[in-house]
Amino acid sequence: MHSAIYPSLTGRRVIVSGGGSGIGEAVVEAFARQGAAVGFVDIQESPSEQLIQRMGEVDIQPHFLRCDITDCDDYVNKINVLVEKMGGCDVLINNAASDDRHTIADITPAYWDDRMAVNLKHQFFAAKAVLPAMREAGGGSIINMGSISWHLGLKDLVVYQTAKAAIEGLTRSLARELGRDNIRVNAILPGNVQTPRQMRWYSPEGEAEIVAAQCLDGRIQPADIAAMALFLASDDARYCTGHNYWVDAGWR
Repeated sequence: MHSAIYPSLTGRRVIVSGGGSGIGEAVVEAFARQGAAVGFVDIQESPSEQLIQRMGEVDIQPHFLRCDITDCDDYVNKINVLVEKMGGCDVLINNAASDDRHTIADITPAYWDDRMAVNLKHQFFAAKAVLPAMREAGGGSIINMGSISWHLGLKDLVVYQTAKAAIEGLTRSLARELGRDNIRVNAILPGNVQTPRQMRWYSPEGEAEIVAAQCLDGRIQPADIAAMALFLASDDARYCTGHNYWVDAGWR
């Protein structure tokens, strides 16, 4: 696949949560290969360090900080460190999430709070944390990762889907609040992306069922989500804000 090149992304300062594996890994790599300065956080140290080693030939080496994004105070501190290292922030990718399966009977108040922290809460506080840098830069792009799951009403994902539904409301609200600062806010809604994590949940038969439900054949790859993130962060998308961008192969 030949990827688009966005000259406006050269030198952009980009922060990504959950950038060490899966979709986040593809996002970090895609922006770094566009010539952007990328800082990312992840709770997984080994995959994150391996990613940086693999990106040895890019013009600007990504910065990695270990962080548990459910600890909002620590996460905001790590964002401030990355902003200082890179001299600002032009793009925020709120990617980190966890789609662990759960039944209604399994959900306790503590589990609910933990899942909201890992899937929703950090997105708002990360956006709040980068506002001063984006305002100083004259604008920016915030991209929230949503999910097709709640639109489909999949089973064993009540709390996850509740959080992902809320992300769409968060996106619309922030787009209205921040638009006059020239800060655009959008959401990407991936379908079922073929990551190592997702392969834990699906047998070959299950994957075949997903493809059969899509309008297009084939399995969505992390790079397909990263491609949408590149566009939304670029100047080519300068009048795109407050909306959802589906990358789901037409899954119904």
